Amino acid sequence: MRVLLLTTHLDLGGVGIYTLSLALSLKEAGLDVIVSSSGGELVYDLEKAGIEHIYIPVKTSSDIGLHTLISVFKLSHIIRKRCIDIVHAQTRVTQVIAHILSRKTGAFFISTCHGFFKMKLFRRVFPCWGAHTIAISDAVRQHLVCDLKVPKDNISIIYNGIDAKRFKPDASTADKRLIKKQYSLRDGPVIGIISRLSKVKGHRYLLGAFRKVLEKMPNAQLLIVGDGPRRYKDSLNAQAEALGISSKVFFYPACRDTVIPLSVIDVFCHPSLQEGLGLSILEAMAMELPVVASDVGGIYTLIKHKVNGFLIPSMDEQALADGIMQVLLDPDTAHKMGKLSREIVLQNFTLDIMCNKVIDAYKKILL
Repeated sequence: MRVLLLTTHLDLGGVGIYTLSLALSLKEAGLDVIVSSSGGELVYDLEKAGIEHIYIPVKTSSDIGLHTLISVFKLSHIIRKRCIDIVHAQTRVTQVIAHILSRKTGAFFISTCHGFFKMKLFRRVFPCWGAHTIAISDAVRQHLVCDLKVPKDNISIIYNGIDAKRFKPDASTADKRLIKKQYSLRDGPVIGIISRLSKVKGHRYLLGAFRKVLEKMPNAQLLIVGDGPRRYKDSLNAQAEALGISSKVFFYPACRDTVIPLSVIDVFCHPSLQEGLGLSILEAMAMELPVVASDVGGIYTLIKHKVNGFLIPSMDEQALADGIMQVLLDPDTAHKMGKLSREIVLQNFTLDIMCNKVIDAYKKILL
């Protein structure tokens, strides 16, 4: 089976990591895989594994434009020459391209929906979901069916998976000390978030909650790892200054190996306003970290309130602060929550499980 994976970019982040992980797993399963995107840091990882990457100019938010024509022209030749069976798109921009490629070449088109779409007229007129659609959570499937009118029978729920073997919560005390030094952290509990810097991820509410935490636990620290627009990062820095907490807040860029920052975090926070599932939550769970997250989107699939973490209303700084304090003040319960979270990952959210289900979806549309 020959598969062409399409995505807008291969930068560090949810969709980029998903595409890389899927490509590596499909190759390991014996499929012939090619990836096409506008590039990014993760191209190196693909090529290192012997997976071909083809550049297309799609780093844009526009559903259709000159980039569509260029990409279709370039990739239709590749599909015919390499006898591609399936084109698998990961983003709205590449869904449109995949739809046209399927019509031109006869290759089957499948898409993965990683989150929630705005109800634009173009999407109503040209749905471009393919022969089958993968939703990464039940909440995303519900959005597809109810809001975008995608037939329920054409949708499979396939949860994101991670390589749990990489996420081992066994860093030594000496290693943790070195990592803390690397991140300028001192003694005291570390509250952490690993996410792109975007309004939808709720960083501003975490800063507000952290100020409340400091009132009861002055030695607490907040580690924020992720990239985003300079203007937004500046606004978060300004907010921290205005709240008088900037000396306790540490911003660092996104990193390839999230095991490193996760090793020194005591409570992982994910205060999103909207979330398909939450790849970074899965990684924190695999590291046996208690999680405090917004009860939005598909997060409830991963976190059960007061069982393996805390679900709180989005945009509620007091509830977020209370959840964080409950974790920090009850280390025994937090430890049990973390252990359970890793078990949940191993049983339901590994790369092998995800890859096998994706291959099953491919086979279904090829029959």
